[in-house]
Amino acid sequence: MWAPDIYEGSPTPVTAFLSIAPKISISANMSRVSIVASYGGTLQQIFFFCSIASMILGALAAMAQTKVKRPLAHSSIGHVGYIRTGFSCGTIEGIQSLLIGIFIYASMTIDAFAIVPALRQTRVKYIADLGALAKTNPILAMTFSITMFSYAGIPPLAGFGSKFYLFFAALGCGAYFLAPVGVVTSVIGRWAAGRLP
Repeated sequence: MWAPDIYEGSPTPVTAFLSIAPKISISANMSRVSIVASYGGTLQQIFFFCSIASMILGALAAMAQTKVKRPLAHSSIGHVGYIRTGFSCGTIEGIQSLLIGIFIYASMTIDAFAIVPALRQTRVKYIADLGALAKTNPILAMTFSITMFSYAGIPPLAGFGSKFYLFFAALGCGAYFLAPVGVVTSVIGRWAAGRLP
């Protein structure tokens, strides 16, 4: 619950680092553990529950935000759940989808946090202020829109490909409840991330 406050109050480079580095390191360490040692069904159920809780919290909490950085924080919470989906499968396909997901997430986040300082220079702080951005800076508005649509998982963008691989890995390992919850939270997240463009 601290993430939106940290995202809003910290300088943008610090926010970008805090958004990407912990997720990469946790994913790498947990992938290493899962390759070296297997885990039982109970631990897999805990991972499934944490993944579902993170996706639901990220999608629903992002809907009520009015500032530009706060939906990015809640999207980050949701993306932890999506990425954890690949890990919780405990299969090679799950780890492969996790690596694809973390790479695409890191690329989208770097792009989003490269755009946020430019938004601050144009005095854009609230989502409602983004309406005039297409008239004042159309290239920035187009880049920001494509990035947010990718965050939302709109086809044919990279965010869709990431979620596609993660959900099919979940179906492949028998997590028939996890994949539909991921799709539903992704649709809810589309509304939240779709407000920004």
